[in-house]
Amino acid sequence: MKEGIQLPTIVVVGDQSSGKSSVLESLACINLPRGDGICTRVPLIVRLKHHPSPVPEIFLQFNDQTVPTDEAHVADAIKRATDEIAGDGKGISNTELTLVVKKNGVPDLTLVDLPGITRVPVHGQPENIYEQIANIIMKYISPEESVILNVLSANVDFSTCESIMMSQKVDKNGERTIAVVTKVDKTPEGLLEKVTRNDVNIGLGYVCVRNRIGNESYEDARKEEAALFATHQLLSKIEKSTVGIQVLANKLVRIQANIIAKCLPDIVRKINEKLKASVSELNKIPRRLLSVAEVMAAFMGIIGSSKESLRKILVRGETDEYPDEKNMHCAARLVEMLNQFSTELHNCSDHTKNFMMNEVEVLQETKGIELPNFVPQTAFRTIMQRQVEGMSKLPIEFVEKVWTYIEEVVISVLNHHSESYHQIQLSTRRAGHNLVAKMKEQSINWVTEIVQMEKETDYTCNPEYMKGWNKLMEQQQTVIDNITRYGSSKVVIDGPREVVVGDLRRYKHVLLQAFDLKMRLIAYWEIVLMRLVDNMALHLQLSIRNLVNKEMEKEIVTELLGTGGGVAIEKLFVESPTVASKREKLNTSINLPRESQEVMANIMDEIATAGD
Repeated sequence: MKEGIQLPTIVVVGDQSSGKSSVLESLACINLPRGDGICTRVPLIVRLKHHPSPVPEIFLQFNDQTVPTDEAHVADAIKRATDEIAGDGKGISNTELTLVVKKNGVPDLTLVDLPGITRVPVHGQPENIYEQIANIIMKYISPEESVILNVLSANVDFSTCESIMMSQKVDKNGERTIAVVTKVDKTPEGLLEKVTRNDVNIGLGYVCVRNRIGNESYEDARKEEAALFATHQLLSKIEKSTVGIQVLANKLVRIQANIIAKCLPDIVRKINEKLKASVSELNKIPRRLLSVAEVMAAFMGIIGSSKESLRKILVRGETDEYPDEKNMHCAARLVEMLNQFSTELHNCSDHTKNFMMNEVEVLQETKGIELPNFVPQTAFRTIMQRQVEGMSKLPIEFVEKVWTYIEEVVISVLNHHSESYHQIQLSTRRAGHNLVAKMKEQSINWVTEIVQMEKETDYTCNPEYMKGWNKLMEQQQTVIDNITRYGSSKVVIDGPREVVVGDLRRYKHVLLQAFDLKMRLIAYWEIVLMRLVDNMALHLQLSIRNLVNKEMEKEIVTELLGTGGGVAIEKLFVESPTVASKREKLNTSINLPRESQEVMANIMDEIATAGD
């Protein structure tokens, strides 16, 4: 069960004081803890193995400890181990305690003894003691591979026993439930009818036993048991095949063998699958580096693989390394950011608001001694500078947003390729942060300079400027007439756009110039925005390529050689505690299935031999 493989198990359940521990004592021929209240406070795995040596071998296993003991002290050893696991009070725990008994004459059996069921907590027990015990019991009896050994006291109504009601929840027809009836010598009346009528669906049958009393030896107890069922007026009528500890032992051995044979193919398959998965996972962990040459090869491998991953996702726009992580589909995300940036730039200025009023005001303030039919360059530049200033924060915000995203991608890739070496991961991560910070600063300086250029100079050789201006100017006379002659409060500009013209009629003397200036500004503004977005895209592409192809390796090497004042590079490749722990766990998870394969092979041989 430790490796997620459910093994066939005989689970012993019963109400408190039903005699569970006494039955186990009789099967194992050793003393177990006794007393008032709950004696079994943790799941006790009892492994019995026939041992030809006259000297028994007994030991406990818990919390990665193995504690040897002997027949005289086993009960005290179990109590001490239980106290260590569950505390020295009366509480319970679901942590397992294993008792291994190798002794001449005991049956080859593995049983799980669980805490006895009690509904009323006594002093020192938690209020929810019943729920805790019930949860532990249900955990062990629910798997289909579990056989339920239900210990019932002869002096109770079987149908009212909590253990019966619990087992019926998971085994309604009783197909994997066997019942052991204890204390038959105290309440023999009606017992024959109880076990014959089988009102509670015990599919694997009943076995009636007499447990050891007082200081009887186990040998004397068996003699007394045999005499009881042979001579008692009522008990002697019960079938001999259903009475006695030896009958119970033989029956449990047969049941265990049958269920193992039934489940064996599936168990073998699960063991093989678990072994294959663990080996595959272990092979993914880089092997330990034993020389400087191996360290340097690993270091260059980390840089090379990181650069190739970044080339794929940042430069070439490939998505195969991270098919389900959309945040790592960098080309698509960068295009989305550029499109959003373009939209924000276009939305930051509204040419229809206060239509031509700004132009009229500026023309009046920049007029000079010159011909009246020319648009003053000063007026154009004054308004253009205002518009550029109004959107100047957007490019910087965009650059910061893009580099924050690129930083996340770069750090994610570096972390992934250096995850097996904690110190290297720290260094590469620092290098990644430092490099992106430098690249971001360069981009901010660049875009600040670009914005300043747009403020200082108005120029383009793009023919779309003249084409756009000429198209807009075709509407000049119509717009001017609508304002001056017809007194329209709204006019249509550039297709469907309708603008409010207000009191522009008062400025008839400058309307032609103002309209011309406005159309020049509209046409040129489109060029400015297009130029800004295009240049931004080209700049980012170049910066990303420089980061991946030129700067990253240099930054990582500089960071690494400067770590700790020149620490030897091989010391940085010491496995992280996480990787070392993972390697140890995987090695353990490989050893267990391999040992299990050998055990299963032996069992299959035994089954085959028995069949012959």
